[in-house]
Amino acid sequence: MTDRQPSLPPLPTRVLGRTGQSVSILGLGGYHVGAGGPELGVRLVREAIDAGVTFLDNAWCYHQGRSEEIMGRALADGYRSRVFLMTKNHGRDAETFRRQLDQSLRRLGVHHVDLLQLHDICEPEEPQFILRHRVLDAAMEAKSAGRIRFLGVTGHFRPEILEKMLDLEIPWDAVQVPVNLLDAHFHSFQQRILPRLRDRGIGVIGMKSLSSGQLLKTGVAARDAIRYALSQPIDVLVSGMDRLEVLRENIETARSFEPMTPQRQKELLDQVKPLAVKGHLEQYKHPH
Repeated sequence: MTDRQPSLPPLPTRVLGRTGQSVSILGLGGYHVGAGGPELGVRLVREAIDAGVTFLDNAWCYHQGRSEEIMGRALADGYRSRVFLMTKNHGRDAETFRRQLDQSLRRLGVHHVDLLQLHDICEPEEPQFILRHRVLDAAMEAKSAGRIRFLGVTGHFRPEILEKMLDLEIPWDAVQVPVNLLDAHFHSFQQRILPRLRDRGIGVIGMKSLSSGQLLKTGVAARDAIRYALSQPIDVLVSGMDRLEVLRENIETARSFEPMTPQRQKELLDQVKPLAVKGHLEQYKHPH
């Protein structure tokens, strides 16, 4: 008999709000899938899925559509059926929304996505503009037609702007926001948005756990930053992983995840505070 290698424990999962869908606590960020070319992008997607990642993030705008095209190639050969697929839409009027959705589905090579999110709400007037220009009507039509299963929204500029989207009478299924150690000290989504989402049963998707790498300037290790984010009341953390080594490290962090103690969280929050209070390490919270 030959010795058998012990199987690795599965990635932990959580239910995405009231959708009832179970997803891995670590999600693969779509932007980085398109950063290193098709061959690497396909390998990143497929290795992530084979390791137990079931939540895939993307957006119509990433790399002029290359991220969706590469992910579409990776989802062939049966991989599509193994994941919860999300992409984002920039349409601020119904016609643009429909056109971008058509393009996203074609690039991804799918008939539907599991979650479509209205992306990057960053101007105070956008919620009412979107409402007046019937974007939400078009989204509900797409949902009724089976082209999208769930509808969400993303924001990372100011929490008070995203609150305006939450005030609309729309049954949002999920919301994607920054969740990291820096956020707690400057225009905090974690403090203002997460409690509202939990109260309403809306799925919570965390992002920017390393603040595009800027958080590492505080001396906090990437592993601790990810553990902190996963210890917050979120359902999945989307992580940008542009190298196989980073993917494997993050998967191991998620696989062995245990909630961080409140004391350890406080220690890390105190450590980053001097560099976090002005928000300069969170560039996405400043005017483009």
